[in-house]
Amino acid sequence: MQDIAPVIAFVGILVFLAHLFTAIFRRTRVPDVLLLIIIGICVGPVLGLVSPEDFGTAGMILAMLTLIILLFENGTALELGPLISTMGGAMVLTMATFLLTMGATAGVALWLTDMELIPAFILGAIVGSISEAIVIPLAHQLRIRKDSQTMLSVESSVTDVLSIVITIALIEAYLLGKFEVAPVTGNLLASFLVAIIFGIVGAFIWSRLLNRIHAIKNSMFTTAAFVFIIFGIVELLNFSGPISALAFGVTIGNLESIRFYVFKKPQTKETAGLSEAERAFFSEVAFLLKTFFFVFLGISLELISGWLIQLALIFTILAFILRLPVVKLTVSKSIPVRDASIIAIMVPKGLAAAVLASIPLQQGILGGELIMNVVYGVVLASIVMTSLLIILIEKTKLADLYQWLFSPGIPKLSFKLTLPANILRKSKAEATKVTPIGSKLFTSGKK
Repeated sequence: MQDIAPVIAFVGILVFLAHLFTAIFRRTRVPDVLLLIIIGICVGPVLGLVSPEDFGTAGMILAMLTLIILLFENGTALELGPLISTMGGAMVLTMATFLLTMGATAGVALWLTDMELIPAFILGAIVGSISEAIVIPLAHQLRIRKDSQTMLSVESSVTDVLSIVITIALIEAYLLGKFEVAPVTGNLLASFLVAIIFGIVGAFIWSRLLNRIHAIKNSMFTTAAFVFIIFGIVELLNFSGPISALAFGVTIGNLESIRFYVFKKPQTKETAGLSEAERAFFSEVAFLLKTFFFVFLGISLELISGWLIQLALIFTILAFILRLPVVKLTVSKSIPVRDASIIAIMVPKGLAAAVLASIPLQQGILGGELIMNVVYGVVLASIVMTSLLIILIEKTKLADLYQWLFSPGIPKLSFKLTLPANILRKSKAEATKVTPIGSKLFTSGKK
């Protein structure tokens, strides 16, 4: 019991710190995500008090539960109208960001390292992911518009699936000696479509049972349990569990807006979807799981040095630079400039990238160790850079630069000369003088 007591005390302190970090974010715009990861790095790689191996499979289970709850809870908050209106733009933004980042990263890796072609693209596919576990909480905390939050939620959810499927396909291609485009494309489409169908149908079924479930005592968590079941079934079928959780959340959160014959009109004492108490409950659960997840992410990272740090910084900066023209060209002009600025800096990598990073080395791919170490560096650097840019955009003149970049049309440089007040008054006085016309224009000035 004495060995467990410090751990229990640390957990309690961590929860209080998480609330404190949220308050710090509101005042200083320093993301609580970064502060929690720093705690994990300190107790993990720096001090060596704990390691990912100490958690065993429980660590990955915690990470997966956090992802499911975050996606589900975020889905319930997404409104159907903004989701439909932004879906096309979100998919274009997603594909453009992912493919451009993957290609550019692979090209730079081939140039700066001795990697072969496929391992370089494996690195690019991993770096091309965007962590929904980081993006979704930050998007809510920054209070951007609903359609902007929806776009970021869809993008981050889809890029993780793209990254996982393409990385695994490239690893198999390396081991087999050939790469086939058609099967990869088919797997991607099936992964999305089947997951969406399972999520929507599952929400339909659960909505018919929900009012009866509400009559059972202590049934608040049964909806989350049903989401876990849907997620598990979809994953066992080798499709995208996270997408099914998001689809379930969107459907169950918008039941009153969906007009299908399978839904009868709610009676006066019958509620459609989740109650306000359930929404508040899932928000609290998501907050707690998010707290432990980011500390675990910090523990899972490995510190690197020397040339590896330089490579990680190069790939990170490249991802942020490439994001600018993509957002400029793909995001709707109706999105406010501030929202476009936030969207442009939301490219942090997370636990999915860190997990994928170790697979090439496990499979014996040439350059696997380099891929793993560089990705660990990119994960940390991208989170730090996202956090830093949030502070700079909120607190400094960097917001003016982003406003210029994302202003409608082609940005043009303009300079305004500010003159002293006395010169301005003199200029205005001279401007009131009337220039003579006609024959008076050529007089010598004599009376």
